[in-house]
Amino acid sequence: MATAATASSSAVGDVEKGSAGGPLKTPIVAPVTNSKPVEKPELAKDQQTKYDWLLEKAKGWTEVPSTQGKAGPLTDHEKLWLTRDCLLRYLRAVKWNEKEAEKRILGTLTWRREYGVEALTADHISPENETGKQIQLGYDKQGRPCHYLNPGRQNTDPSPRQVQHLVFMLERVIELMPPQQETLSLLINFKTSKSRSNTAPGIGQGREVLNILQTHYPERLGRALIINVPWVVWGFFKLITPFIDPLTREKLKFNEDMSQYVPKEQLWTEFGGDLQFDYDHAVYWPAMQKLCAEKQAERQKRWEAGGKQIGELEDYLTGHVAQGIAPPSTYQVAVEANAAPEPEDKVGETAAQLGNMKVGEAITTPEPSQSPLEGIAEAKEPEETTK
Repeated sequence: MATAATASSSAVGDVEKGSAGGPLKTPIVAPVTNSKPVEKPELAKDQQTKYDWLLEKAKGWTEVPSTQGKAGPLTDHEKLWLTRDCLLRYLRAVKWNEKEAEKRILGTLTWRREYGVEALTADHISPENETGKQIQLGYDKQGRPCHYLNPGRQNTDPSPRQVQHLVFMLERVIELMPPQQETLSLLINFKTSKSRSNTAPGIGQGREVLNILQTHYPERLGRALIINVPWVVWGFFKLITPFIDPLTREKLKFNEDMSQYVPKEQLWTEFGGDLQFDYDHAVYWPAMQKLCAEKQAERQKRWEAGGKQIGELEDYLTGHVAQGIAPPSTYQVAVEANAAPEPEDKVGETAAQLGNMKVGEAITTPEPSQSPLEGIAEAKEPEETTK
């Protein structure tokens, strides 16, 4: 069995994890070392053309529309959200119809403002998660963060805050995605509890959640693993099936052995794994917020260092590649290559060479006999998942 002692090297550093050898109580910060993200194909020529068109449109947006008095210029957070990978997710979701993708992205920007996604706070959502009915814990075999849903631990009556809870947790799970990853694994256990015999959500709430997921979080679901499905929940799924995208339906796996998809050492025992985990709200909740805040700060810092670009690479923002979409200054290259800046008479020549760098190229430390520019090595394009 995986315990706090065996998992401590991948848990939040200075937050309590439980007694030695006891159950883990905090998130796990990284996938197992042999996890393999799904490889993304290179963009076809026509796909690249459509992406370039959409990127130029996004750069030209001067205002986010709103019918609720929240219209206004793009904020820095919204520009940061508009990564290259984000634009590609919407393009894939609408089968590469670039005009429809533009419409969908603007619609999501409006929704995020009007729904108040960035205004949702841990304190506001905290009462919903006191029983651990939603947690992020571990990663699947492709490195996707695992988002656990435990309807049997429901502790509140239906309200808008229940849906806000799901949105808040989705945002946190996305923040905890490791490099080269843009999808999540959803693990749902419909096991009943003494206090909750009916674990199926209401039809109205179910449709609202489904609309939010499909409209505003496209291409984010990698796989959904669902166990202990009672007859009433089967009935619920049959009712909402017509509203589920066909490609999304293919990702739903019912009553299968979850260890086929998630390493046992990172799969909670309640879901058939070896990981002993005990949800303690007083420990887990602040630990998750701390970890997410650190990820947010790192991402923001890299985005600012890269010139606050719309269409930035998520692999750059997560630190997987050293270079974003904007070429670095001559001095920056020299420093990263552990060499002195080039003489002023060579700056123009060097800048021209840097301007020819491909998006996503990583900077490696050159040998002493090399110039800083000889240490530039091409990295892979960010991987792309299928819907």
